[in-house]
Amino acid sequence: MPLYAGLDLHSRNTYIGILDRQFNRIFKKRVCNDLALILQTLKPFDSELQGIVVESTFNWYWLIDGLMDNGYQKVHLANPSAIKQYEGLKHADDQHDAFFLAQLLILGILPQGYIYPKKDRPVRDLARKRMFLVRHRTAHILSLQSFLSRCCAIKVTATDMRHLTVKDLQNWLKEEHLVLSAQVNLDTIGFLNQQIKRIEKTIHKKVKLNKAFQNLLTVPGIGNILAMTIMLEVGDIGRFAKVGNFASYCRCVSTQRLSDGKSKGHGNRKNGNRYLSWAFTEAAHLTRRHCEHFRRYYNRKLAQANTSLATKALSNKLARICYYIIRDNVAFREELLS
Repeated sequence: MPLYAGLDLHSRNTYIGILDRQFNRIFKKRVCNDLALILQTLKPFDSELQGIVVESTFNWYWLIDGLMDNGYQKVHLANPSAIKQYEGLKHADDQHDAFFLAQLLILGILPQGYIYPKKDRPVRDLARKRMFLVRHRTAHILSLQSFLSRCCAIKVTATDMRHLTVKDLQNWLKEEHLVLSAQVNLDTIGFLNQQIKRIEKTIHKKVKLNKAFQNLLTVPGIGNILAMTIMLEVGDIGRFAKVGNFASYCRCVSTQRLSDGKSKGHGNRKNGNRYLSWAFTEAAHLTRRHCEHFRRYYNRKLAQANTSLATKALSNKLARICYYIIRDNVAFREELLS
């Protein structure tokens, strides 16, 4: 008798629900998040299990990998943001969620998340750590710039910040506590610079741009780091059926809902990949400095809206261009832009 299991994963425990094809509840149990215990719980049903669904949460790596490593090949990762619950439902709990996941799998309508290849995941996560540190470095740079402007009316650019010393701070600020406050920012920036370079060096040793993503370097403003970030986050470009799917995944499309020209709210702004959103936003800032066509496009959008929307419009254009570059394995050609 074919069976299907739904695993509602939480931070400390997992609720397991098993159904047959007629939606009869065969088994249910809550177990601690221990791989050996979960495997032991599923073992009596090994020969009949036709599929296992795990809800995509922040901590799914260990469970998906553990199930696959122990012979469960038909493992699916559910995309919770795309799963629409029955609106008339008055009560829901972990038991209901686990069985509901199994039901969607049986019916063949389960919205699935992408299971990124295990062997490539560590390097991708290291690249994500680099972005995390870059954001913190930027926060400290802005904090120090604001502090110096407020205390002594001195404007220091991000480029000048590379050559700033404690002696400069002492000459400008004089007072001991002010110097210490600024020095904390400066020392943190220096430390973060070291860690970022260390990560970049490791990534360059481990990963080389494959041929399709190598062509991203022909896009003005996209260098090795951005191209590698895009490659590591995209994975298999074939999983995006259309360019619109890719742009949406990159969070480069509007989530606004309109009716008769009036706003009716927004969709799920957090749907998609925030790291690709960052990459294409950075690319938008850089590419308008290096390409006249993109600069004119940005300025047209800026005249219609504001800097944020103009940047998002340019990042959307870049995401769509990069989709075709990766998919068709071609170089960027400015003369083809309309």
